[in-house]
Amino acid sequence: MNDTMKILSEKPLNAETPATHLQSWITSNALFFKRNQGQIMPVVIEDWRISIQGLVKRPLTLRYSDILSLPKVEMPVTLECSGNGRSLLTEKASGNPWTIGGVGNAVWGGVRLADVLAMAEVEDKAMHAAFEGLDQPVGSAGVKFIRSIPLVKALDSTILAFEMNGEPLPLEHGYPLRALALGWTGANCVKWLNKITILDKPFAGFFMDKVYRVFQKGEDSTSGQVVTIIPLKSIITSPETGTTFSKGDHMVRGAAYGGEEDITDVEVSLDDGGTWHAATFVGPHERYAWRRWEYLWHVSKPGHYVIMARAWDSRGRVQPMSANWNFLGYGNNGVLEHAVSILVR
Repeated sequence: MNDTMKILSEKPLNAETPATHLQSWITSNALFFKRNQGQIMPVVIEDWRISIQGLVKRPLTLRYSDILSLPKVEMPVTLECSGNGRSLLTEKASGNPWTIGGVGNAVWGGVRLADVLAMAEVEDKAMHAAFEGLDQPVGSAGVKFIRSIPLVKALDSTILAFEMNGEPLPLEHGYPLRALALGWTGANCVKWLNKITILDKPFAGFFMDKVYRVFQKGEDSTSGQVVTIIPLKSIITSPETGTTFSKGDHMVRGAAYGGEEDITDVEVSLDDGGTWHAATFVGPHERYAWRRWEYLWHVSKPGHYVIMARAWDSRGRVQPMSANWNFLGYGNNGVLEHAVSILVR
């Protein structure tokens, strides 16, 4: 574990990336946020297998070498924890106190899940794909972390990743194989993958029905919407709240991302949203990856300032000013909640 990571819990291991390490387009493997529900288990690659079962005509058991023999894809993808930004909510929500560091961007290498499922010949009545990994439950209830996604997502834009930033997938990020539903939150991207079950309906279980759903206090969790797509968001990575500036020119920097949608614009406000100024994009532009942005701010007067940033996507949607509070604090993408307060002397 790199000692610059902010540890949220030891068992299971959950750690977020400090804002100072969110400044580049690519987030290093060592500093990429870590989100786990269970105990990480060592893997002997010669013994590892993945099974594809359920509503398939040809159940499969594949070795690591079988996965590597399939056509390889590489793509930059931003991955975010469903609860990222939870601690920034005005009203407390249950869960790990993530600030903005539960997100990162990496170049992932792997194979298309569609190619694997084509080998298994999915049956016509199949509707969902459930993922199960090798991690072991840490609670006394012994509940395995199993998640399912709609088959249409599995076939259209999901990969099975075995590389991260040009290196074999680190153990803490799911070695030897993890599901990666492009543009969807990390809860849908099961690590240490060893079983895929094709179903005619969503998997029924604790991590599908009790958590990773958006619901209010006192409501039945199963009535809430399942957490899937990463919400439209812009984060300010520099300066950090509490920074003191002198008068003059200062660069405001950040990142914007929107799950399956493209980011088209980012605007910055320095007067509580009274006026907005266009930020400039810098660096690569890829569909599922965040877009880095910057804004040169000329400060002529001393005082306290609140810096806000908002993103627009290719569907014409704008990031909301306030977050949609829910019991477990998922999907916080409020502009106000992510504002940065600084002092100019």
